Amino acid sequence: MNATLTTTAVRRGSDAELVAKDEFPPLQHFIDGAFVDGESGGRTPVVNPANGRLICDVPEGTAGDVDVAVTAARRAQGPWGELTPAERSAVLLSVAERIEEHGDVLARLESLNTGKPLATSLDDVAGSVDTFRFMAGAGRALTSLAAGDYAADHTSVILREPAGVVGVITPWNYPLLMAAWKIAPVLAAGNSLVLKPSEQTPLTTLKLAEIIADVLPAGVFNIVTGLGPGVGERLATHPDIDLVALTGSVNSGKAVAAAAGDTVKRVHLELGGKAPVVVFADADLAAVAESLRTAAFYNSGQECGAACRVLVHESVAEEFTGLLVEQVRSFVVGDPTAGDDVEIGPLVSEAHFNRVAGFLERAKKDGLTAAIGGAPLDGPGFFIAPTVLTNVPAGAEASQNEIFGPVVTIETFSDEDEAIKRSNETPYGLAASVWTRDAARSIDVPRKLHFGTVWVNSHLVLANEVPWGGFKGSGYGRDLSIYALEDFSRTKHVMINHAR
Repeated sequence: MNATLTTTAVRRGSDAELVAKDEFPPLQHFIDGAFVDGESGGRTPVVNPANGRLICDVPEGTAGDVDVAVTAARRAQGPWGELTPAERSAVLLSVAERIEEHGDVLARLESLNTGKPLATSLDDVAGSVDTFRFMAGAGRALTSLAAGDYAADHTSVILREPAGVVGVITPWNYPLLMAAWKIAPVLAAGNSLVLKPSEQTPLTTLKLAEIIADVLPAGVFNIVTGLGPGVGERLATHPDIDLVALTGSVNSGKAVAAAAGDTVKRVHLELGGKAPVVVFADADLAAVAESLRTAAFYNSGQECGAACRVLVHESVAEEFTGLLVEQVRSFVVGDPTAGDDVEIGPLVSEAHFNRVAGFLERAKKDGLTAAIGGAPLDGPGFFIAPTVLTNVPAGAEASQNEIFGPVVTIETFSDEDEAIKRSNETPYGLAASVWTRDAARSIDVPRKLHFGTVWVNSHLVLANEVPWGGFKGSGYGRDLSIYALEDFSRTKHVMINHAR
């Protein structure tokens, strides 16, 4: 695979630490309002992906640790759920204020733990603040079927109740933001929760617990660090957890859903994606390329909605490819301390780095061409050059499976029907985008694409007011918006006989 690397070296910053020792959170579980040691004494290493060095270690939690946390959550849920929406709203607004006040240290911890550029981490902090503020208001404005006599002499009232105790499993790509996406609606709906952060990126979740420990009632919010087979499985099978919510890989989602089946608990899954970007011949090609510079490569492509699979009309494919390569060529790759202009950081771990590198190696063997990038970058840390793969046939592994790195594939199509069919030929159904100046096409084509979010002439634009979630292998349930509040609550019908 011929490759022209985006850069011959990763920009390195100073040796100064991003986070001082006294800024770290307690490296313990957070249960019933306090940081506590685990029952096993085992520890899990946390590594800096920009250089491969050990940052610290956290407890390797057990099923017993989960049981203690669930007991606390169950005890706290009743009083929390009985508060008025206005009372819970005030608490969530206080959480938002605390996150904002501690935004600088949260961003630096996030960059240290994930390798993200500081600008990306600061954006995650801002998104987390807005999530809590939105849910604080939305929790006060739920609507439902009007009370009324739908059967003679019987008045029906619809109640919206908390689901109860929620088990939450969050991913490594957006540790703080994805925690906020779950915690805020879970609490706004009157639930308590036990959260397992990714064992690779637990630091900002623990820091969040530290800075809001005195804001939330003890037991309402609990964290047990650890591994999926121990902590995650127990959350999914625990008989006193009413709902389990996971953001993660398809395989993790399948495992959680299967385990939850034994207790018939509800499951909320936001899983992987492989977003097609359908570029018609009449599209503004320069605008598409400029948009994909962010939408495809943000967070080093470790984004489930990333614009990673381009399907472009054959008549403009060469022109578009040139425009996208020029956009990618200008990226600055480096570690979080290397300057404010760094845009691409490392992948999160050595294991994930090897996985993405394996995709590129197989693409080379399969005859795909790297118009730019196509290989790992030299030096310490887990860096992959931003990559654009061309000569991609229908059904190629690189275009069908979620690579989850800074890699975009480009395929061509000849007509609209083919573009729609090819876009839908994927096990995922999270996000897609359509690029065209044709007004009728901009309305018609999105209806035929089987994805939970379809953008027209943009990609990866999110807002707390609108839902996020997928179809097919991308899971079910919705994050953000009032739909998340509905997912984390239950509906009860009360019918009153008033015949006289």
